[in-house]
Amino acid sequence: MIDAAGLRVMKAIADEGSFTSAANALGFTQPAISQMVRRLEQRTGTVLVERYGRQVRLTEAGQVLARHAVGVLAALDAAEEEITAIAGLRAGRVRLQAFPSSSATLVPKTLAILKAKHPDITVTFTEAEPPESLAALRNGDCDVAVAFAYEGADLGELEEDLSLLVTRRLMDDEVRLVVPGAHPHAGDSAASLADFSGDEWIAGCPRCRGHLLSLADHAGFRPNVAFETEDYVAQLGLVTAGLGVALVPDLILNAAKHDEVATLPLSPASRRQILAVTTPDLQRVPAVAAALDALCEAAGADPRTSAAELVGAKA
Repeated sequence: MIDAAGLRVMKAIADEGSFTSAANALGFTQPAISQMVRRLEQRTGTVLVERYGRQVRLTEAGQVLARHAVGVLAALDAAEEEITAIAGLRAGRVRLQAFPSSSATLVPKTLAILKAKHPDITVTFTEAEPPESLAALRNGDCDVAVAFAYEGADLGELEEDLSLLVTRRLMDDEVRLVVPGAHPHAGDSAASLADFSGDEWIAGCPRCRGHLLSLADHAGFRPNVAFETEDYVAQLGLVTAGLGVALVPDLILNAAKHDEVATLPLSPASRRQILAVTTPDLQRVPAVAAALDALCEAAGADPRTSAAELVGAKA
């Protein structure tokens, strides 16, 4: 009754908002899109699309069809990947999304491992914070998301979807306090945040800022956030210049140069979990499974080992 081509058309119309844009996205002509919609409406016995000049809007029935199209098309793509592997073509595609600090550390090692072990797998990579990458995974626009969650916090705005997803815990990433080298507490063996209540702070991404505010609240103060940047290298530069203190995870500290600052473990300690997230269907796709294995292998390596050294050691 409803075929895959029709589902792809409905999803494209929902995403693009017009027949012309949907046709361009799918590589069809606009009349072909119109004909496929009419055929779907005949088969379903109801109107799926309302037309307003050049713009279109899905009816309630059309929205239902477009919503279900995401899961159905993902399952079909997973089936095609598995059949291709069974046929011995040894090809595949993985769409990876990961948060920025992992893109400078964990992701390069993962891609190097994949290239060495499975050179025929095509990987595309996009930077995205966990709420966005999980949304992309839910919408069928991503195969594997590398996300993080602070202790006692969830993965963001899509907690209701987590029961439908598969997670692999890659590593625990300790968060440390970074202070200027000349700071009075630079030589301390550990940092109690209450001792830094009078300092100016440098905050990161919205979820990182939320973590800072939560820790400070437990320590009995509200931090004076003087600067905000999601770039950890910029944060380290601001600390080096003596402009404030910041919370920075080991994932960055093990990769970025920071000779002119002091890094102090927090007391009590603070960590975040680094997770690989996919769907039950996608984890059975050979290329996706290989990417998950490569992420686990890269996460278990010495953090000071470069991607080239990691692959070279296996040659």
